[in-house]
Amino acid sequence: MTFARPEHSIDTDTLPRMPAWVTSARVETLEDVAFLSGAALNHLHVVLGCAEVPQALLRERCAAEACVAFSGRRERAGELRDAAHLLRPGDLPGPAGETYLIWRRAVERPVAVKALGRALSAFEPGQIATWLDAGVGAPVKRAALVLEAVLREAPRADEAALILADAALAQALGWDHVVPLLAAGLKRADLRKQGDELKLACHRALVSSAAEAVRLSTNLARRAAHLKAVAPKLRAKGAADAVEIFLKQDAVAPSVLPLPDRAARRLCNRLVDLGAVRELTGRDTFRLYGV
Repeated sequence: MTFARPEHSIDTDTLPRMPAWVTSARVETLEDVAFLSGAALNHLHVVLGCAEVPQALLRERCAAEACVAFSGRRERAGELRDAAHLLRPGDLPGPAGETYLIWRRAVERPVAVKALGRALSAFEPGQIATWLDAGVGAPVKRAALVLEAVLREAPRADEAALILADAALAQALGWDHVVPLLAAGLKRADLRKQGDELKLACHRALVSSAAEAVRLSTNLARRAAHLKAVAPKLRAKGAADAVEIFLKQDAVAPSVLPLPDRAARRLCNRLVDLGAVRELTGRDTFRLYGV
């Protein structure tokens, strides 16, 4: 399924906001939490259908934040970005960096066994397909069953379990790509739960992570709109292609832009001056930029 695009452009300031009662309600039963997670996912589905939301950029940003939230390591988003974008041939990214790279591969292509196998190279495609088939029923139940199935056979494969659970959720919701939601909301201790306890943890995680994804979608839509608005002011040859890269990637090194090195750095500085992108590292060298 491809999200339907509205016939008329929507002002990014009027993108639908998550109702306060979805995240403020205090409930304990599986039935009540399932109702709230369903409301949160439905609202996120509507927001993701808005043309203003830069989908690829949102998925990458969610992947980075999920890795920081779940890893339990000291690395912050900046270190993860460095691991992904500043590696030289032969360099190793470190455990957290490797997890981030796996997630980037998982979200960049449409959901399919082959694409997931590219991200989860430690597992055979047949095994991945079997795990995905373990999920039946409603979307969250399906994701929880996949999570449980993976960890039952590969108890230490937390990243694979979360990626496949989010993939199962995306398939059940009719989304083309994985959106890291369970990975952003579940705690490490939740992965050792089973049955209804695991389903309850998944529903709770989705209430918070879907709300955060809505907030992030609105923010990125606003910033992407500003980038598109200033794009006509850019005179550098290749600037239009550079803007498209910024709209798809969480962090961009000048060296990947389709311009000579000096021109690429000038373009990045110009975009910072225009308030269209931010410099993400705070360094004078080896800089990264993002919307």
